[in-house]
Amino acid sequence: MAVTTTIAAVPSARRLRGAAAVLAGFLAVAVLSLVTDQILHMLQVYPPWGAPMWDPKLNLLALSYRTVYSIAGGYLTARLAPHRPMRHVVALGILGAIGGTAGVIATWNLGFGPRWYPIALAVTAFPSVWLGGALFARRRG
Repeated sequence: MAVTTTIAAVPSARRLRGAAAVLAGFLAVAVLSLVTDQILHMLQVYPPWGAPMWDPKLNLLALSYRTVYSIAGGYLTARLAPHRPMRHVVALGILGAIGGTAGVIATWNLGFGPRWYPIALAVTAFPSVWLGGALFARRRG
């Protein structure tokens, strides 16, 4: 009976590690983005929290580092995945796209800045994460 319990525990442990890989990638992107945002607010590059940010250069800056962080999150997820790394990366990409779409909907009429910025975040979420996973897969061979 111990063998059956051990064998049954393997798939659930693998699922848990897979979910942890996706969560780690998600948290890496979120934490890196928020820390960078905070630093840029403190340096007064960005307007104060809650104030609109209409300058396209600042929005492009934010989109740029969030894209890089999304690539890194995809790479991390693939690296930590117990098996089928790209499957986990796709799950992270879908979560990112859903979150980005929710952001578009939630901020549409709030006037925080140009509407193209949250749309760009939603549209670039999946390809950025996928690229990170593909870089890991290519490096791994």
